[in-house]
Amino acid sequence: MNQWLRGVLVLLLALLEVLAAPVSAHEMSMAEISLREISRGEFIWQWTATNDRQGTTVDLKPAWPAHCQAEDHAVHCGEAGLQGTLTMEGVGQRYSAALVKIEWFNGPTRVYTLTAGQPTLRLYGAADDGRGWADIASVYAVLGVEHILSGIDHLLFVISLLFLVGFNQRLLWTISAFTLAHSLTLASAALGWLTLRAAPVEACIALSIVLVAAEALHSRNTLARRWPALVAFLFGLVHGLGFASALQDIGLPQAHLPVALLTFNLGVEAGQLLTVALAWVVWRLASRWPAAVRLRTACLYGIGSIAAWWSWLRVAAIFGLTT
Repeated sequence: MNQWLRGVLVLLLALLEVLAAPVSAHEMSMAEISLREISRGEFIWQWTATNDRQGTTVDLKPAWPAHCQAEDHAVHCGEAGLQGTLTMEGVGQRYSAALVKIEWFNGPTRVYTLTAGQPTLRLYGAADDGRGWADIASVYAVLGVEHILSGIDHLLFVISLLFLVGFNQRLLWTISAFTLAHSLTLASAALGWLTLRAAPVEACIALSIVLVAAEALHSRNTLARRWPALVAFLFGLVHGLGFASALQDIGLPQAHLPVALLTFNLGVEAGQLLTVALAWVVWRLASRWPAAVRLRTACLYGIGSIAAWWSWLRVAAIFGLTT
């Protein structure tokens, strides 16, 4: 009994911590700087893909190669050209990454990516091979993983599905249906084919967690019990719009849009599979503990309570009842 009480206490403390956090806990952003060489060694530049241009100029500061002289939105590198070390100061703080797009005079266009782990790149002039789409793919895949792992609402929905279905053959179809659905709406919204306001989408995501958690608490032969894949697909359509909203905040490089969209989605799937794998490990360990059945109920009530609170806040935000 003491172990049971300690488990409930830990759960309640975690609940209070989550409720104290912001309702939307997975904000990321991508900045893009574009340079165009107008004559030998002379460049003009500007921020081209960010929702807050003024914030970008404050939080991000390019440090040009030592022989280059910068003034306003122009860089003068002379006969030596744009060669040497380029560093983006502040990347990884407010902005997850920064794309550097360089259009060489009478030459190719190259795209580079700077992150907190790699804020510096080495330039070799117009002959530089630039990593282009491969670099974009690696960065957006990582951003996809980061988004799903930091998106508490999406994670709680996946965990609720695991409680509802269990680790059996039906789980494969359920997770696959959820993946297919949110991939469809993610692509449609990111490409501009489908547009919905963010507030109703976030409210529906929270409500989906409440419903699935409630269904997992009982054993009645409901639609969710008989066809969990169908329920996962329908709610997956809504969750995909949430992923698309995050991707819109990050920004998509127009020159590599299909690659960025595909790899971001693959990153989301990788994070989702990691969550399922970790949950399976926890389940295997907990199955050896007799009190695990009671703890399952407490976890579902905790998840449902968190989601119900989010639902109230998000619905209230739609009608302007909260700020």
